[in-house]
Amino acid sequence: MIPWDDGTRIAGAPFGFAGWTRCVMRVLAMAAIIFGLMGPMVLLRLTGFKAAAQWVVRLACRAVLRVMSLPITCSGSPMSYPGAVVANHCSWLDIFSLNAVQRVLFVAKAEVQAWPLIGLIARSVGTVFIERRASLAVKHRNVVLGYIAKGQRLLFFPEGTSTDGQRVLPFRSTLFAAFLEPEVRESVWVQPVTLNYVAPAGADPRFYGWWGDTDFAPDLFRVLAQPVQGRIEVVFHPPIKATDVASRKDMARRCEQAVRSGLLDTL
Repeated sequence: MIPWDDGTRIAGAPFGFAGWTRCVMRVLAMAAIIFGLMGPMVLLRLTGFKAAAQWVVRLACRAVLRVMSLPITCSGSPMSYPGAVVANHCSWLDIFSLNAVQRVLFVAKAEVQAWPLIGLIARSVGTVFIERRASLAVKHRNVVLGYIAKGQRLLFFPEGTSTDGQRVLPFRSTLFAAFLEPEVRESVWVQPVTLNYVAPAGADPRFYGWWGDTDFAPDLFRVLAQPVQGRIEVVFHPPIKATDVASRKDMARRCEQAVRSGLLDTL
């Protein structure tokens, strides 16, 4: 068991006819958005119009959140520099929330590709998949450096796992190393971002969290069946230049502190 996880999960009330109807209608609308835009998105990416493809991704994610009646607001601004964006990891909703407010490429563990629905969405938005094996470290470093050289911003979750949205776990420093390489260090920045999911009125503060052994499908249906949603707040912190930190561990520590400082106290 995760140290902070007491084993309790969010218990969804029986949906009833209205809840299931709402759930089915939202699933169909989300599918129409995702699959309707997937073709143009992939075509734009394959033909070299990657900026336009990312714009389509952003449009699709905004539309999905609107279908869910889940409003999203921002404070601060996404950076325009190449480098990395790092955020706390709360939910399967993160891919929509973070893509809806900026243009980034996600970095995810390879097994995400096999996840139902989320894997398909992740592949379609151009996610960069990596395997957590020491033997592939050099390969992953070169892949990251290649994206940086093209002026891309890569988004990853340094916690390494999702939480209930009420805390920030210690940041792992490994993935920060590529952004401090001598050949890119002068031109790279890292921007910490805090994701806050505010539960519907009267609901458990962890309502939108997805962690531990929670199954994806029941959690998806529970959120989609909700008649009145809460909201998402995204906090963009000032970006940190790579040359301003001493090491990858220093960068991880500063980013973790920034992300934690933006977390709302909802418990």
